[in-house]
Amino acid sequence: MQGTRKAAVRFKERSELLDYLLEVSAAITLTLDLDQLLANVAEIVQKVLPYDLFAILLYSERRRDLRIRYAVGHRDDVIRNLSIAVGEGITGTAAASREPLLVGDVRNDARYLNTVDAVRTELAVPMTARGKLVGVIDLQSTRVNAYNEYDRALMRLIATRVSIAIDNARLYRRVERQNRTLKTLSNISREFSSILDLNELLSKIASTMRDLMDYDAFSILSVDHQAKALKHLFSIRYDQRVNIDNVPLGKGITGAAAESREVVRVHDTAEDPRYIASHTDIRSEVAVPLILQDRVVGVMDLESDRVGYFSDDHVRTLTLLAPQVASSVENARLYAELAQRERRMEEDLEAARELQRILLPDAEPEIAGLEAAVRLRPAREISGDIYDIFEQRGGQTVIAMGDVSGKGAAAALYGGLMSGLLRTLAPRRPRPAELMKALNDALVARRVEARYVTLGLLLWDATTRRIVMANAGAIPPMIRRGTEILKIRVEGVPLGLLDGREYEEVTFQAEAGDTIVLYSDGITDHMNAAGTEYGRRRLTEVVQSHCNTSADGLILEIFKELDKFSTVAFDDQSVFVMKVK
Repeated sequence: MQGTRKAAVRFKERSELLDYLLEVSAAITLTLDLDQLLANVAEIVQKVLPYDLFAILLYSERRRDLRIRYAVGHRDDVIRNLSIAVGEGITGTAAASREPLLVGDVRNDARYLNTVDAVRTELAVPMTARGKLVGVIDLQSTRVNAYNEYDRALMRLIATRVSIAIDNARLYRRVERQNRTLKTLSNISREFSSILDLNELLSKIASTMRDLMDYDAFSILSVDHQAKALKHLFSIRYDQRVNIDNVPLGKGITGAAAESREVVRVHDTAEDPRYIASHTDIRSEVAVPLILQDRVVGVMDLESDRVGYFSDDHVRTLTLLAPQVASSVENARLYAELAQRERRMEEDLEAARELQRILLPDAEPEIAGLEAAVRLRPAREISGDIYDIFEQRGGQTVIAMGDVSGKGAAAALYGGLMSGLLRTLAPRRPRPAELMKALNDALVARRVEARYVTLGLLLWDATTRRIVMANAGAIPPMIRRGTEILKIRVEGVPLGLLDGREYEEVTFQAEAGDTIVLYSDGITDHMNAAGTEYGRRRLTEVVQSHCNTSADGLILEIFKELDKFSTVAFDDQSVFVMKVK
C-alpha cells in the first residue's frame, strides 16, 4: 500500500492531479510510434502506481479477442500466446463492461486467469475511443489489496487519455502500411512494363506479395472457356513451386470467384462446402477474379494455415493488383504470337552481342599499379551494363562502370551512346565530377523516355595510389582492407533524368593489398525460386573468403556462388575486381 499512499499524498491538491494528467498527456502525445507510446504509458503509470506485472492488451475486431501488445514482468510465452475473449477473465470482464475492475485478492475470484502464482491484486481498466473498445490496461501486484478505489478512479482518468492516443497511433500505422502497399503496387506496375515472360512476371508478383501478406500458398489460374475449367499457371506452397490440378468453372473457391466475377474470401475453409480439400493444413483462402476488358481471364488465389487470416486490407490490396495481373496474362498470349518474329531477330541480336563484346575492354585489362579483371553476364542476348577503361593525361586511368535502365537491345543501344559520349567528353574533363556533369547534360539534351544511366567513375593514380570517385546512382564500390570491408559514401542522381545537376567527388587513399570490387545491382538483386534476393551480405562473404585469389579468380567464385543460389538471372550481372599491387 506504500505506493498507493504516495499517490494519494501527491494528489492531495487538485492542481497536483491536473499537473500529473498534463504530464500523462504530454508523454502520450510525443510520438505516433505505437511501441514507444505504450512504453511511455508503462513508465508514467509506474510513477504513481507501483506494479509487479503490467500489460497493455489491444482488442482486435477481426479476431474478437484481447492480446498483449506491451508487457512488463510477464513471461515471453504468455506474451506470445495469451488470447483473451471479451468477457473472459478479469481483463475480459472489464472489456465487456467498459468499466474498471479491481480485485483485491484474486484467490477469491474465479475469473482470474492465473499466469503467475504470486499475484494477489489485479486492476483492469478498459480503454475506449470513438465508441469502440481499444483495449485494456492491466496492473497486477503480489500484495493483497495493493490498490484502492482512488487508484481505480485515477487509472480511469489515465485510460481515457491513453485510449485516444493508442487509437490514433494504430490509425497512423494503418495509413503507413497502406501507403507502403500503394508504393509497392506502383513499383510492381512499372516492373510489369519491362517483363514479357509470364513465368518471370508471376515469380516477381509472388515474391512481392510475400512482403505484403505472409501467405502459405499462392496460385494463378487462367480461364479455359472451351474446357470450362481453370488451368494452372503458377503455384507456390510453403516457398516451393508446385503443380495443382485444373478446377472446373464454378467449383471450389477459385471457381466461385471466376463465375461470380467477385472476390471470394473464406475465413474458415472447414466450414465452407465449396472448399476442395486438397491440403488439410489450409484454413483460410481468398480468391480474386482477373478481369480484362470485361472478360474473366483467370483467378489469383492465396491460402493460409491460419483461420481468418485475410483481412479487408488484404482484399483491397489484391483488388488493386488484379488488373495488372490480368493484363500480364494477355501480354503473355501476345508474346507467344510474337515468338516467330523474335526468331527472325535472333541473327541481328547475335551480331549485336558480338559487336558489344568487341567494344568492351578485355577480361583482364592492364592498369598500372593494379591487377584487374572484369566479367559481364547479360540476362538476355545483349547487356545494358557498361564499363570502360582509358588513360588520361598524366598517367591517370579512368575506370567507369554503369547500368542502363531496362534490358535488351534498347538498353544496349543506349549504353553504346553512353560509351561514345564517355570517350568523347573525358579528354577535356580530367575531374570525375566535371565529366559526370558533362555526361548528364549530354544525355538530357538527347532525352529518351524512361531511359537513364547509373554510373560510377573512378580516377586512379598509380603513383600516389589515390582514387577520386564520383557517383550517379550506382552501387558504391566494396573495398576490402585486411579483414575489414570499408564503406565509401558517394552519391548522386542517375544520368539523363534531371538537367543542371552537380556531382560531388570523394577521394580514397588506397593501400597495397586492397581489393576493390565494383558490381551491378544484378548481383545483389539476383533472386532464387523462393523470391529471396542474393544480397550484399552473401557477396561480402564470398569476397572475404576468396580475397587471396586472383582478380579473375574472385569474379569466377562470385559467379559460382550466384549459380548455386539460382541459375536464373533476371538482370545483367557485371563484376569488376581490382587488386592494389
